[in-house]
Amino acid sequence: MVKVTKEAALSYHQSGRPGKIEVRPTKPYHSQTDLSLAYSPGVAYPCLEIQSNPDDVYKYTDKGNLVAVISNGTAVLGLGDIGAMSGKPVMEGKGLLFKIYGGIDVFDIELAEKDPEKFCETVERIAPTFGGINLEDIKAPECFYIEERLKRTLDIPVMHDDQHGTAIISAAGLKNALEVAGKDIKNVRIVVNGAGAAAISCTKLYIALGVKRENVVMLDSKGVITTDRENLNDQKAFFATERRDIHTLEEAIKGADVFVGLSKGNILTKDMVRSMADRPIVFALANPVPEISYEDAMASRPDVLISTGRSDYPNQINNVIGFPYIFRGALDVHATAINEEMKMAAVHAIADLAKQPVPDVVNDIYRVNDLTFGSLYFIPKPVDPRLITEVSAAVAKAAIESGVARKDITNWDAYKNSLMQLLGQETVFTRKLHDTARLQPQRVVYAEGGHPSMMKAAVQAKAEGICFPILLGNPDRINRQSQRLKLDLSGIEIIDMRADKEQGRRATYAKHLAEKLARKGYTFQEAYDKMYERNYFGMMMVERGDADAFITGLYTKYSNTIKVATEVVGVREGFHTFGTMHIVNSQKGTYYIADTLINRHPDNNFLVDIARLSANTVEFFNEKPVMAMISYSNFGTDEIGSPLKVHEAVEELHTNYPDLIVDGEMQVNFALNREMRDEKYPFSKLKDKDVNTLIFPNLSSANASYKFLQALNPKTEIVGPIQMGLNRPIHFTDFEASVRDIVNVTAVAVVDACVDKMKRAGKTKQ
Repeated sequence: MVKVTKEAALSYHQSGRPGKIEVRPTKPYHSQTDLSLAYSPGVAYPCLEIQSNPDDVYKYTDKGNLVAVISNGTAVLGLGDIGAMSGKPVMEGKGLLFKIYGGIDVFDIELAEKDPEKFCETVERIAPTFGGINLEDIKAPECFYIEERLKRTLDIPVMHDDQHGTAIISAAGLKNALEVAGKDIKNVRIVVNGAGAAAISCTKLYIALGVKRENVVMLDSKGVITTDRENLNDQKAFFATERRDIHTLEEAIKGADVFVGLSKGNILTKDMVRSMADRPIVFALANPVPEISYEDAMASRPDVLISTGRSDYPNQINNVIGFPYIFRGALDVHATAINEEMKMAAVHAIADLAKQPVPDVVNDIYRVNDLTFGSLYFIPKPVDPRLITEVSAAVAKAAIESGVARKDITNWDAYKNSLMQLLGQETVFTRKLHDTARLQPQRVVYAEGGHPSMMKAAVQAKAEGICFPILLGNPDRINRQSQRLKLDLSGIEIIDMRADKEQGRRATYAKHLAEKLARKGYTFQEAYDKMYERNYFGMMMVERGDADAFITGLYTKYSNTIKVATEVVGVREGFHTFGTMHIVNSQKGTYYIADTLINRHPDNNFLVDIARLSANTVEFFNEKPVMAMISYSNFGTDEIGSPLKVHEAVEELHTNYPDLIVDGEMQVNFALNREMRDEKYPFSKLKDKDVNTLIFPNLSSANASYKFLQALNPKTEIVGPIQMGLNRPIHFTDFEASVRDIVNVTAVAVVDACVDKMKRAGKTKQ
């Protein structure tokens, strides 16, 4: 874990624009018409609609996606009562987490008011602005009164995250830890060290989960809370024990099954852990220094299951696993509250998620391959992308079923898809692509069958119903690798092309290739030797109909792959070359960029082919291609070098393919700015049209362009490379491709194979 210094933290918060959040417009605002719609006079119409029907505020404003993070700064982190203004960096940070994990907008509000009555009155007056209220860093016992009153007086969700967020996450962790330990929740003895807001809320939720109240011992700064103690507030009195034989933590913890620490660091010793029952569960949640360090807990006894609030150790209890998704689900059904049913739904959803196979993105971030349900993993990681779909949907469903929702959800699959799209995990484009592939799954050969990413992609594509995977490689090595990665390869065919005598495919493939390339000097023996190479063998499987599509690229240099593809399957009739395209799904729209992989320095004839192939490919994705041929000059302003060949390619396209909507050469800013282009170059064939396809003059510019866009915003979805112009569905990946990238290319390859079969069957025009 990187050490956080004072200097680094202060620099982070003050560099550039001070703070961590900002407000951005979501509607056009450049023209006078835009401003007239946004404000006067157009804004009057939604105002009147809301006056007639108050619920329309969710329809015409951001209320349904806006949460107030409100604090008076009386219990900020472990810093205590540092004041409202001093707590503002924390509230901004909470707003940041709401946005990046839940897609929720936040106004952070710091109230300089310690009186609970006046605090509540202020919140009640500003509540119409918001779809939900997240109370933060308010000290006990005032926080209990404040939350209860606001829940009673307001008709929007209110939650004090310090109480309920920790309670929900730790309850999910406790449920799973007990399962790992083989213990019945109804029989376990629990010691809770701490009696503040979080401790009270956690223990109440544990009881709702099944823990017996008489099996709980709670301690505060004075020791065990017993019924003979004087001046106990209502919250502490609820958990007071009648036992008179225990007064200290050391006495209370003997024989206990569970320790939950919500207090201060280094108060639990190794000997205390040793005195606990078999397979003890220790939740040391004080932050940043836990009640006992992970190292000391593990050293005390080998059977301990431990969780902390720290990200550098297993089983982190982190509120970010809960609050963005709980509010997301509540907001999406316009809930009037966050009730106990919704909290319990979140508990079960989080607990269940830890038992499911871990996504590759989580393993990659934590640099492991073996995250599976057990002692080292019984709580989902905060970066798990499935949290938003599983937890938010569970909370929304509980809100509907418990009667606090004002909006219904009937299509839960569509709702989950919308949540993934909200955070950029999946776009409408890729969802349609995968859905189309699932209609007719095909046999897809993966060249680098022993590569971890290829194996994971094959398993995932099979699980999603996209294809029937075939892995090329040594079966023993692949199976050993799958065991290390904990991948289930059942139902996935493995072919060792080096030991294929039984099938006789190598000889058959060699004979076919030798006959095809006889006029290029190929002999049978030479072709037979080529069949020991994965690209030759795999592509020949597709060429001979033993598979439907082929994916390669993680190991092999593109120059070699291009040569093999040209020899084995060949370029489509009527074209000089083939190419590749990357699809960029950005906030501004979807753009198709070519040629990003194959042709280093295409001449004007090759550029014509690339444009024609790009048009076919864009139509393949059910869009009408509007193409700009890119250069550093505009319409003949430079008459040498790459502008000249682009200019000549455009002339040929206009002459021989007049139906194509294409023009250039032009600079990329004119291509993407319709108003500027139409004003300066009104003669263009692109007039009044928005360009969606960019044809670059060489490989360097095309490849650099899509990678630059990807580097600027890692959330920008890039799909590709997508092969254009080969006779069969042979597709490529980048060597740095993620598992999801390969799965997306697999979906493209499957759809391509379906179209290829239809063409060969004569059902569509060639």
